[in-house]
Amino acid sequence: MDSSASRQRLGLLLGFIGVLIFGGTLPATRIAVSQIDPIALTSLRTAIAGLCSLALLVWLRRPLPPRNLWPQLALAMLCVAILFPLLMSLGMQRVDASHGGVVLGVLPIATALVAVAITHERPRPLFWVASVAGAGLVIAFALRQGGGALVAGDLFLFASVAVAAIGYAFSGRLTSQMPGWEVISWVLVIALPLSIPAAALTVPEDITRIAPAPWLGLLYVALFSQWIGFFAWNAGMAIGGIARVSQVQLLQPFVTFALAALFNDESITLQILLFAAAVVATVAISTRMRGQAPPQQDRAPPQPAS
Repeated sequence: MDSSASRQRLGLLLGFIGVLIFGGTLPATRIAVSQIDPIALTSLRTAIAGLCSLALLVWLRRPLPPRNLWPQLALAMLCVAILFPLLMSLGMQRVDASHGGVVLGVLPIATALVAVAITHERPRPLFWVASVAGAGLVIAFALRQGGGALVAGDLFLFASVAVAAIGYAFSGRLTSQMPGWEVISWVLVIALPLSIPAAALTVPEDITRIAPAPWLGLLYVALFSQWIGFFAWNAGMAIGGIARVSQVQLLQPFVTFALAALFNDESITLQILLFAAAVVATVAISTRMRGQAPPQQDRAPPQPAS
């Protein structure tokens, strides 16, 4: 068997595993916030993942990142480890996971827009058309689902897309300086001085009254969505190539729908599927139309919603 083809298959497999993991984020969060406050959930999620990251970095004796990278790590930490999970959790208190899957489906476009701004790419005109179309479809979907008005859950999800796009773009840029798993691990370690005190202050008073399912949801988003999923995703792109493996990301909304139907007892309507398919199409077009780019090490790879 050709070694190049084998590497591409391995890269696609790892990328698909990452998408499966990230696709479970919204359903797991929806279950967790049924009994755990979003602030507590965010604090606990980030603290648990941060402590695991610290243990791994110490065990592998990884050196501290260079000083010039700390501002970018701090910005990624604020966006990816604090604001995104908090805003997404607040959204999941108010709308279904399948609804969130459509809204967050536009995240790759938002990330690409931020990456274009910070790397000075010159995308083709069709990239901008697809980006505007994708954003318009998501807004139209939210308005249709909300009876002609945007509900609070949508506003939280839109805000989560914005901050995640910034965090993922800068995280992706950092992968030219260190492995992707190390980037997310340092991001979570940097958050520990905030996440541990916040977790201690917000942990539910009577944890015995919380059913097992919300605890499992918390552990899932802490260990898999916030941490392990990035290992598989970044390794897949490194092995199989960013352009090829990133296309697997187009399956994520449909993974979310399947898991939401299975674990959250949500009804996936034809309208949801059609809007999701249309959003995925705009993401596919925008991904292909980013056009002329700076050297590969400066180009931010796409990141799924975690």
